[in-house]
Amino acid sequence: MTRSTFILSSLALAIGSFTLAGAAWADRLDDVKKAGVLRVAAFDGNPPFGYIDPASKKQVGHDIDLATEFAKSLGVKIELVPTNPANRIPLLTSGKADVVFASFTITDERAKAVDFTTPYFLVGQQFLAKKGLLKDVAQINEIRIGTEKGTTMESNLRKNYPEAKVVLYDDSPFALAALRNGNVQAITNDGVKLTAQWNALPDKEKYEIPAITVSKEYLGAAVPKGETRLLEALNTWLAESERNGRALAIYDTWFGPNSKAPLPRLLKIGDQRVAAR
Repeated sequence: MTRSTFILSSLALAIGSFTLAGAAWADRLDDVKKAGVLRVAAFDGNPPFGYIDPASKKQVGHDIDLATEFAKSLGVKIELVPTNPANRIPLLTSGKADVVFASFTITDERAKAVDFTTPYFLVGQQFLAKKGLLKDVAQINEIRIGTEKGTTMESNLRKNYPEAKVVLYDDSPFALAALRNGNVQAITNDGVKLTAQWNALPDKEKYEIPAITVSKEYLGAAVPKGETRLLEALNTWLAESERNGRALAIYDTWFGPNSKAPLPRLLKIGDQRVAAR
C-alpha cells in the first residue's frame, strides 16, 4: 500500500466513523425536528383530557392543548394518535408515537418501560354510582365496579380491594354505559373524568360521586425510555408554561369555574418532582 493510498484509506475510515457517531448521536428530538411533526398519543374518549368534540368532530381536550403548545415550542406540527389506556406504552415502545399526553399516572412499574416528565396534574381515584348506593369504603368489596383496562384504577382495586368484582372496559364511555344499563353498580376513575361524565348526564340527579377517595395520583407526559433530550425539552417547556401562565390558562379552559368540569387546581407544575423513574 502506497503512502497516499494509506492516507486516503485512513481518511475514509475516519469519515465513516464520524458518520456512524453522528447517527448514534441522533435521537428522537432530532427526528421530530427533522420531520417537522410531533406524534402525540392522546385520548379520544376521555373528556376533558382528550375526546372528540361533537360539533367540530376534532380531537380536543386539556392534554391536547398542552401537547399542541409543546409542539409549537419546538417549531413543528402536531399529529394526534388516538389511544386508549392500554395502548399508551405500546404506542411509545413501537415507535408509533413520540410522546404520550393522555392522563398518564406516574408509577414505578410504568417507569420501567417509559420516562415520565415532572407531574403537571394531581387527581384522586373516586367513584360514580347511583345516588345513595355507595356510602362507605368497605362497600367497595361488595359491589360490581367498572373501570378501564390497563389503568392504575384497575391495579389499585385489585391490590387494595381484592374482593371487589372488577369489570373491565376498553374506554371510560363503555364503563359509563354499563353503569347506566345496570351491568355494574359503580364505575371508578380519577375524580376529574368522573365529574365531566357526571355533569354531561341527562339524568345526573340520579347519580353521585360519593366523598370517597382511595388514591392520590400524579399525571405526567411520557417519552420512550432513554430519550433524555426530548424529556428535558418537555420538562423545560412545562416549567416555562407554569411561569408564563399558559398552563394555568389551559387548566382554566377545561377545569375553571366556567367549565363543564369545574375543579380546584391541586398542583402547580414544579411543586412535585417526577414520582417514579
